[in-house]
Amino acid sequence: MASIPRQRGVAGNLETEEIIVAAVCDVCGKGPGFGKSVSHSHVRTNRRWNPNIQRVRALVNGTPKRLNVCTKCLKSDKVTRAI
Repeated sequence: MASIPRQRGVAGNLETEEIIVAAVCDVCGKGPGFGKSVSHSHVRTNRRWNPNIQRVRALVNGTPKRLNVCTKCLKSDKVTRAI
């Protein structure tokens, strides 16, 4: 799973927690792309293009596990699906 480590807490009592990022492929690490949406009057607003992420059961070291995988990794057989 892709995650971002961060620290929180009061000084002296720091602990690290991981935040799970949903729009990231667990195999290749592909994440969202950012840009602008431009209207006809040329007003620009921020937007993001999410990758096509599918939640699949895949074999990891011989055991089935749920992974977030982009469709490019699924089509290129980088992941062996668990049945």
